[in-house]
Amino acid sequence: MTGLTRNDRSELALWWWTVDRWSLVALVLLIGFGVVLVMAAAPAAGARIGLDGFHLAQRQLMILPVALLVLGLASLLQPRWICRIAVVGYLLALLLCFATLVLGSEIKGATRWLAIGGFSLQPSELLKPCVAVVAAWIFAIQRREPEFAGYRFAFALWIVSVTPLLLQPDVGQAFIVTAVLGLQFFLAGLPLIWVAGLAALGLGVLLVAYHTLPHVAFRIDSFLDSSVGDRYQINRSIEAFANGGLFGRGPGEGTVKALLPDSHSDFIFAVAGEELGLFACLIILLLFAFIVLRGFSRVMQDSSYFALIASAGLLGQFGLQALINMASTLNLMPTKGMTLPFISYGGSSLLALALGMGWVLALTRRRGAAGEGL
Repeated sequence: MTGLTRNDRSELALWWWTVDRWSLVALVLLIGFGVVLVMAAAPAAGARIGLDGFHLAQRQLMILPVALLVLGLASLLQPRWICRIAVVGYLLALLLCFATLVLGSEIKGATRWLAIGGFSLQPSELLKPCVAVVAAWIFAIQRREPEFAGYRFAFALWIVSVTPLLLQPDVGQAFIVTAVLGLQFFLAGLPLIWVAGLAALGLGVLLVAYHTLPHVAFRIDSFLDSSVGDRYQINRSIEAFANGGLFGRGPGEGTVKALLPDSHSDFIFAVAGEELGLFACLIILLLFAFIVLRGFSRVMQDSSYFALIASAGLLGQFGLQALINMASTLNLMPTKGMTLPFISYGGSSLLALALGMGWVLALTRRRGAAGEGL
């Protein structure tokens, strides 16, 4: 990129001089940690389900270049094109989420995946970044046209979005969608009394899930009372962090990956704790915090209302998902099957996160040179 001068008016040169290169570097470092940890954990996970050697790792590495391409192309987009793609993506993801209820493969009591061409697709992963951008578009229209009933349309968007997620059921993804939209409602100026009302409604949905979905009640009860249920995975996870110490046992030298069924996905942070140690885990945590805070700092300097609301939703989703994964691995909250962004194994998650963070890079470019707003 050193050959690109500020006088160069090509699309690539404009991108290079306007994109947030610090956030880009942080994302690349997270992806690097993900490659190391998936290479360490995937062989043991594959062996447990009868797959050869590095089969899972190879699949992840095959998807990684596609994800990087998606990240790069998404970061080149103008806000208007981000909005158009998000609307189409949302409708497609919503249709596929409903399709899982009929055609989905049942895994651990939930139908969240569709088998397409030998690959498993989780449509809810694509739904999350798209719904954040669509909501921002609705609020941007309301700001431009005060007579437009933006709050009502956004509330309807929430209802329509969480319905298939709760039916699958996938309470974790429904919670993230609800939290992100709640943040966007707040930033869009919804009166606090209504924000509190929406929070109470979300809490009510959680209580209903607790009383109607046995696996939700089991996870909450086992978190609150260590004598309830099977705590095998969380106990092995805590032991992994203790065994790793400050500097870890070294990449590939840990033992927890052979004991934890979800060591390559939901509990990959435990593999990081054992093999890379406390300092590396803190670096991972700081990278997530840096990306979120840096993104908010950049977008606050932008005059685009749409960019602010959309970036807030995408960054909130990214940070909250990372927080939930790491907190559940450390037994700071009930366990929840949720990937650690850019680090856990999972093609659907990797591609959707690349799309969402590519949009963040596009929306936080210096708007004077980056192009149009909404």
